[in-house]
Amino acid sequence: MSDTASPTPAIVIYTTAICPYCVAAKNFLKSKGQSWSEVRIDLDPAEREKMVARTKRTSVPQIFIGDTHVGGYDDMMALHRAGGLEPLLGGGA
Repeated sequence: MSDTASPTPAIVIYTTAICPYCVAAKNFLKSKGQSWSEVRIDLDPAEREKMVARTKRTSVPQIFIGDTHVGGYDDMMALHRAGGLEPLLGGGA
């Protein structure tokens, strides 16, 4: 018996402590049964610089699913409404 399911891609969320959209993004992903790695850019300025270099954006959250930069919370929700988020998460259409 072989497992043909592809592994779920790693999710990375760049956040700060006081960020309602960060909380909303994490709550949404949790409702989808997803786990993630959180990078707190308010605690580590070097990580903030990495985020800006990687995304060309300064706002949070910034969400990556695997190597795909989804963007912020609004971007993720627009992708979800368009049917593009679930395939990225490995859950099919």
